[in-house]
Amino acid sequence: MGDKEYLDTEEKVQEQNTEAEGTKKRSFFRELLSFAEIFLVAFLLAQLMTRFVLINAEVPSESMENMIEPGDRLFGFRLAYAFDEPDRFDVVIFRYPVDETQNYIKRVIGLPGETVEIREGNIYIDHAQEPLEEPYLPEEWVDDNDGFVFDVPQDCYLMLGDNRNISLDARFWAGKALEAGVARNEEEAEPYMYVKSDQILGRAVFKYFPHFKSLLSY
Repeated sequence: MGDKEYLDTEEKVQEQNTEAEGTKKRSFFRELLSFAEIFLVAFLLAQLMTRFVLINAEVPSESMENMIEPGDRLFGFRLAYAFDEPDRFDVVIFRYPVDETQNYIKRVIGLPGETVEIREGNIYIDHAQEPLEEPYLPEEWVDDNDGFVFDVPQDCYLMLGDNRNISLDARFWAGKALEAGVARNEEEAEPYMYVKSDQILGRAVFKYFPHFKSLLSY
């Protein structure tokens, strides 16, 4: 009788241990599933944010020095112009007119309907007597700084880089359009000097690497 009770007790302990192990396994898988769900939701939210709200970009060139250096990483806000228009001096991210598979970042200089003249390293808007003040330029503008006149079409913007001596910007895009074969003559190439409103992806908001810096003012 005593032996039977001992065996029964031993079997019960084994059953309890088996049940405990099963409970632990189920708990582990529930935690794993919960973690996977959290990861999936976070991933989907990140994808939605970068697709519809934010632009996460790395800048490879020196064309926007000193505000943006090569290798800087920044966020742009896609909804910045959902209910407003770009303003002069905004730093924007847009599809390059000559090749829309490439994204560029430049500063808005000319607005729709304006005439923009470049004379001796200065910019004049609509035949103004005084040049545009540009305190953000990193150095004296000496290259390709004269003899340009842009009549900005409606619904388009004129973009220039801050580092004018090396920036590949609106001054050169007509020539690039001819080189790329997307335009056959100067008349066809002229529209490629301007960025259409639907080519603008968003406004650059701040750099986050290698250090934080707001891009909303100069």
